Amino acid sequence: MRYGQIVMGPAGSGKSTYCSTLVKHAENCKRRVHVINLDPAAETFEYEPTVDVRELISLNDAMDDEELKFGPNGGLVFCMEFLLENMDWLEEQIGGQDGRMDDDYYLFDCPGQIELYTHMKVMRRFVDILQTWNFRLCGVFLVDSHFMVDGATFLSGTMAALSVMVNLELPAVNVLSKMDLLGTQARKQLDDFLHPNTRDLTSSSMSHHSFNEKYQALTESLGKVLDDYSLVKYFPLDITDEDNISDLFMMIDNTIQFGEDADVKIAPDNDDEPPDNE
Repeated sequence: MRYGQIVMGPAGSGKSTYCSTLVKHAENCKRRVHVINLDPAAETFEYEPTVDVRELISLNDAMDDEELKFGPNGGLVFCMEFLLENMDWLEEQIGGQDGRMDDDYYLFDCPGQIELYTHMKVMRRFVDILQTWNFRLCGVFLVDSHFMVDGATFLSGTMAALSVMVNLELPAVNVLSKMDLLGTQARKQLDDFLHPNTRDLTSSSMSHHSFNEKYQALTESLGKVLDDYSLVKYFPLDITDEDNISDLFMMIDNTIQFGEDADVKIAPDNDDEPPDNE
């Protein structure tokens, strides 16, 4: 059995930093985590990827092709579809369907093009293939906490997270990233981010925006759906807090049942045998 996190989120939400943070934390805990870069437009990393999709195809390959003539967005979609057509390459890179060893743990650092996860089927097909390779997966969706400070942006980010959950049909953990960068005033609103009263947030946003009654009713209805069914919850991530990182890692491990199939190791009994009575 192999395990993986599909690390997703809008551009600039902190996906690569998240992967780097988990790699360092795993090393401190004597665990090994592989990172697979799936972003063909990536330039630099804070980690050393075990597999890099740019070795198969990069965004420049698609954009510079005289026949294709793709722009950045179309080129990125083409690269992901090209990867799907060449999944045997990825399978070989990670050691075949049996993996390199038991309990291999992978982070799939995905591109920041949000439509890949919300309504296109590219990432859904990718996930389905990984599951046939004996992967247990969790979708980790990152949202920059700086953009969740008022009702309108909160609702927008939450609906994006919900779209990802529905599209991929994976166990999901939604993360508020960059909590360590929030200012003092924003930190005071932490409870509003984590346990939001969606009706209050959407109502407050109405007083600052020129929504007419129709859009206000729509917004409040969407907020009611989120409230009534508790569909989206967030975990605040502070990458400067080791306990916080450990709690998140443990939550995701429990979600994918990491190590559940491992054999129980029994320590040898080193007690000396009692002397024979003569």
